[in-house]
Amino acid sequence: MDLRKKAFEAAQHSHSPYSLAKVGSAIVTEDGTVYGGCNVENSSFGGTVCAERVAIWKAVSEGHKRIKRIYVYTDAGWPPCGMCRQVMAEFASADLEIVIGDKAGKEQVWKFKDIMPMAFTPEHLTKK
Repeated sequence: MDLRKKAFEAAQHSHSPYSLAKVGSAIVTEDGTVYGGCNVENSSFGGTVCAERVAIWKAVSEGHKRIKRIYVYTDAGWPPCGMCRQVMAEFASADLEIVIGDKAGKEQVWKFKDIMPMAFTPEHLTKK
């Protein structure tokens, strides 16, 4: 599955009447299953959900608890926000590959540990 294509297609379903920014994401779980998601804005703003979290929650709701790769698409190539990074910390390893793509086809590839150093993870709560 072409993750860029899946993320781009997801962005086309974006509900973004306030920011006008269409964001799409696609993730690959440990077993290779792919899920896509788009941003869904809400007039209260607090009810808005980013594309990355939609894709992750779709995977989790289907029983997948580990992600190994994520693609984030915006026209301008925006990186994941802090809230999305924290959600990634719950379901991915430090070596999670994050690909950020833009309208021109430019891509940046990062490891999760490099964009979220010292992430607060579930392991912090299980240490005695």
